[in-house]
Amino acid sequence: MLLSLMQEVYRESAMIELKNYIENTLLSPDADDEKLEKFFEISKEYEVLGVCINPVHVKKAKKFFKGTNTKIVTVVGFPLGANLSETKALEAQKAIEDGADEIDMVLNIGSLKSKDYDFVKKDIKTVKTASEDKILKVIIETDLLTKEEIKKACELCIDAHADFVKTSTGFVKNGIGAKAEDIKLMSEIVKPHGLRVKASGGIKTLKQAMALIEAGADRLGTSSGKAILDELKEL
Repeated sequence: MLLSLMQEVYRESAMIELKNYIENTLLSPDADDEKLEKFFEISKEYEVLGVCINPVHVKKAKKFFKGTNTKIVTVVGFPLGANLSETKALEAQKAIEDGADEIDMVLNIGSLKSKDYDFVKKDIKTVKTASEDKILKVIIETDLLTKEEIKKACELCIDAHADFVKTSTGFVKNGIGAKAEDIKLMSEIVKPHGLRVKASGGIKTLKQAMALIEAGADRLGTSSGKAILDELKEL
């Protein structure tokens, strides 16, 4: 009886800890009202840290999650990162007006690969300024980068005063998404400077989630939040 009670307490404690890493995510282009409502209801039921949604849904999310601790997270320059900096900034401003708590922007990947580092840093700083006091995460799209490019992208995020570096959009064809080795590398570079790391892309299982947290992830962006937490419940 005591053992069973201890296991239940441990499981409940682990659930609370894990859900405080999860940004439940719905960024698919076919997210209609029915899918969105179901997504909101599940996210509220499981009390995840945040929901990550497209900007058009921010107002609805803010209204639905009023009175809860759930953060409203949205994306700008998504999913390619090739928008004008001014466009990204305007997207961020409008999203914040609509109720967004955090902004996830996509880095200009082509400019990074072209070694136009001044432009990349300015692009991030422009969105950071527009985001005011809100948390800014920069998606560097690790599937498209070499290790040296990942390192450089992280350094530019530090210089531009971003708050997080994030692995992936989840939209790269045949992309793997978040990998523990990339999370470890990103963490080693940015954490001494006060930035945090968000793992996203392809996170579907509890085993993956725990491996990424162990590697240094501070947040998990996943469309499988319910499945991951249900796995933990069943242990």
